Amino acid sequence: MKDSVPEEHLYLGFSHQYGDGIFPLHTSISLFLLSYCDCKLFKIFLVPTGENADDQLVTKNLLHDLEVSLISRHQLPLVVQSCCLPAVVVKDGKFCRAGLSVVLRHIIQKTYEADPSKKDVLELLGFKKTCLKACAEVSRWTRLCEISIPLAVERFLTGSAEQCQSVPPDILELERKLGEPVRVHNDDKIRRQKLQQQKAGAKAALPVLAKEAAGEKTVEMREHPLPSLELSIAFSKLLVQEVSATVNREPPDIRKTKTSDLPPLDHVFAEGLYFTLADIVLLPCIHQFLVFSKKQGTNLLNLPLISSWYRRVQEVPRVKKAADKCNMQLFQLPELQSTPEEQLQNFFLVPNELEEEHEDSHFIGGPRPTMTKLMESGIEAKFSPHPCPNWTLDWNGLPAAVSPGEGKMSRDRALRKQQQLNNLVAVVKKLAKPGDVIVDFCSGGGHVGIVLAHMMPSCQVVLIENKELSLIRAKDRSDELGLNNIWFIQANLDYFNGTFNIGVALHACGVATDMVIEHCIKAQAAFVICPCCYGFIQNTVKFTYPQSHQFKAILSYKEHMILCRFADQTAVQLPPERRLIGKQCMGLVDLDRAWAAEGRNYSVQVISMEPESCSPKNNMLVGTPT
Repeated sequence: MKDSVPEEHLYLGFSHQYGDGIFPLHTSISLFLLSYCDCKLFKIFLVPTGENADDQLVTKNLLHDLEVSLISRHQLPLVVQSCCLPAVVVKDGKFCRAGLSVVLRHIIQKTYEADPSKKDVLELLGFKKTCLKACAEVSRWTRLCEISIPLAVERFLTGSAEQCQSVPPDILELERKLGEPVRVHNDDKIRRQKLQQQKAGAKAALPVLAKEAAGEKTVEMREHPLPSLELSIAFSKLLVQEVSATVNREPPDIRKTKTSDLPPLDHVFAEGLYFTLADIVLLPCIHQFLVFSKKQGTNLLNLPLISSWYRRVQEVPRVKKAADKCNMQLFQLPELQSTPEEQLQNFFLVPNELEEEHEDSHFIGGPRPTMTKLMESGIEAKFSPHPCPNWTLDWNGLPAAVSPGEGKMSRDRALRKQQQLNNLVAVVKKLAKPGDVIVDFCSGGGHVGIVLAHMMPSCQVVLIENKELSLIRAKDRSDELGLNNIWFIQANLDYFNGTFNIGVALHACGVATDMVIEHCIKAQAAFVICPCCYGFIQNTVKFTYPQSHQFKAILSYKEHMILCRFADQTAVQLPPERRLIGKQCMGLVDLDRAWAAEGRNYSVQVISMEPESCSPKNNMLVGTPT
């Protein structure tokens, strides 16, 4: 049975060891999860960032029961060389998973598939299996766990003596998050139980805490106040116990209490009441921060919630065992007294560069005043003529697996998709040369990339998509066609760092369009992009709007958001006049994008796809470096 399962190789970066930590911290986190899951399904390779890494020195103190080998960067599979580590690839395969969250989620899923009895491992993915699934580019929580805190701790450990005396802002942000009320599945029901507990007082019948449930120290624990409902529920779930408080019917006064009057739930773990992948990611980072802080004498009095979380995580079954395997020497922190709420509010004044813009994003009114303001400055939507308006692929002469109709798509939708692909492929064929690398960003099921790979066998095509199932469907179609010039990378855009010549994206939603343009500009690559979901555009860590100098001189962020909101009003069901205004707003938003790229030495055209009826979002941006 094992022989029939393709061997998967896990590649982890290695810069240095410090104390009981392996850096970069993404590597420590990955190894800790492997130990926690007791997973030996992967062949593990460390990829040193320096030239002089001693094999024995590197691997002798890593893990007791995992075999780890060294490999140089130039020995990596080509598809992995195009990605940031960590990365997983099937041996000799073309399907790569890259980036911390994607790799960790894959380890969990593979562990459960190999041994379905490990349901507790699968539960690390949280409710609906969405823990750290959202891209770091759009989810602030994923970004905090996956990128910000590991980087903040690494910088803290290598900072000057003065820098080590102040707690990094991202650690403070985690402390603030742990102080926020929890939202969980069955939130209302649990909050009513908490109200019942509060009314009944400390002697109310409650579910037992983990150690009591296991029959340990029961007499000693009963001498103390009974645990909070949050702790009871969290630990009963970890030990697969039922929460007895759910059995009895609620008293009428509890049942009739308004939701707004129910007490908030406190954090037990990073995301709420349950131990998840987020805790696995944070533990090696916070552990290194606390160990170093202790040595440096940094004041931790203002981090009572992180300290409590660190103590609590150690009580989770198998955490200490996994830490021992990784030579991670967890230690007991003294219980810190909670800081008064007023002081906490002052302490947590962490700069939030997005807050002001979001406050301004709830606007009322139409786009005409904004459009008039631009027209008075001589700015109107401009559309260049289509370079090949009547070009079309011979869809009837192509293999069935090339056609977008090979799925759960209606005939009308498949026809429109073919028309959209005609536009992109026509332009890409004009730009491409033999040997070029073409990247299909946000590739979904591979409608664009598979057609390009089939039509241009002399080019290498790379599909990048965050959603695993979509990419697997694309690979199945590619295998059916026998394509040899195509790679599949499941990753966020930021984890792809390969060189390429042309970037393509069909209906990249909101800010994703700007991320693709940014990737292409950094690589000095041409781009052919059809934007989508203009209403999802908003200021992010990476982008602020408007982008071009010309638009910034005239419009505020709020006014630009009005254009974005009404750019989505192009559906065929709407009145023609309203659709026309929507098309003009689309043109203005994309003109801002075009001018921003032209300010970075690009020539950009905004074109309407032919026929325009092929999609309500029928703009196409074609950019080439000058």
